[in-house]
Amino acid sequence: MFEPSREFANKKITRFIDNNLGEYSRLRNFDFGPDKRTNISCLSPYITHGVVTEQEVIRLSLKKFSFSKIEKFIQEVLWRVYWKGWLELRPNVWMDYIIDLNKLKLEYKDNKDYLNAIEGKTNIECFNTWVDELKNHNYLHNHTRMWFASIWIFTLNLPWQLGAELFMKYLFDGDSASNTLGWRWVAGIQTKGKNYVASEWNIKKFTNNRFSNIKLNENPFPIMDDRNYSIVNNNFLNINLSGDQRLLIFENNLSFDQTDFKDQSFKNIYFIYNGNETRQIKLDEKVLTFKKSLIEDQIKNLKNKSINCEIINIQDLKNMKENLLALYPSIGENLDFLNENNLKNINFLYRKIDQYSWKYCNKGFFNFKSYIPKIVQEFI
Repeated sequence: MFEPSREFANKKITRFIDNNLGEYSRLRNFDFGPDKRTNISCLSPYITHGVVTEQEVIRLSLKKFSFSKIEKFIQEVLWRVYWKGWLELRPNVWMDYIIDLNKLKLEYKDNKDYLNAIEGKTNIECFNTWVDELKNHNYLHNHTRMWFASIWIFTLNLPWQLGAELFMKYLFDGDSASNTLGWRWVAGIQTKGKNYVASEWNIKKFTNNRFSNIKLNENPFPIMDDRNYSIVNNNFLNINLSGDQRLLIFENNLSFDQTDFKDQSFKNIYFIYNGNETRQIKLDEKVLTFKKSLIEDQIKNLKNKSINCEIINIQDLKNMKENLLALYPSIGENLDFLNENNLKNINFLYRKIDQYSWKYCNKGFFNFKSYIPKIVQEFI
């Protein structure tokens, strides 16, 4: 389902646009099971890693359909841009999440309810099925992620931070911003006092009656969190480029050919692999293999174009003393490594769509959504 290559991702885009995009708005909320995913694009593992970009996907979609026809799909594609921008403006949310997570992992390491949940041994059939699907397919439908998180928090009464860790561990499209903020939203602390509550009728309807007799807490109060986060001002400006510089590419911007800097000459390009030795959240081996295979695919593509590039371990950066450029890794484990090791010899390059869009991420998504036509006009 998720072959780790740009060629496969491009075929997936074309197939979805040609055969299924026209019905996306009507069918997108249905989860028919892991073998019946034609109603959604399943492109997030590739967009997350920058193997294909949001602009590519939207541009190709608009060649066949009008903006009004596929507006909902375009909004969904740009959700990740919004989540990233929101977190970039409030980086302490991520730092507090990691601090909370480390405390909770110790507190719950022998908790029976927690262990039953992560092993799919609860008394809720649909939840157990989704745990199995998460671990075996490394993907869950977006609607199912909301149900899963709601059951985890409000029926199983487990900390949202541990649920977010489980998703990051197993999802091929695990993204620090989307995942952390999505779980906060379900809990009712992202939009304070407004939680998302899974219900039996909703699950039955949108799984096409695959599950029944689902006993849930359908009247929970939102999780309380009194912490407030001020916006951090950052202009996200790029420095001037010269042809003798070395470029670092992290796992979120893998397709160099599709970046704003593809026409720039670099002395060498280093693709950075970050293994579990340096991660706070230890990833499933299949997820690490997926990431490394995507990197190797991109290296092969660039070497075919006679571009000097290689893969290096993130820890090798500590031994590179010269000034370096890097496509910005975004808030998450890669940026954490750079900050924790005080690697100040690295200057970041930001995507134009992020520079432009993130200034609209200071409020909720409904505010951001009003600027989507403007963003599309500017970049598509």
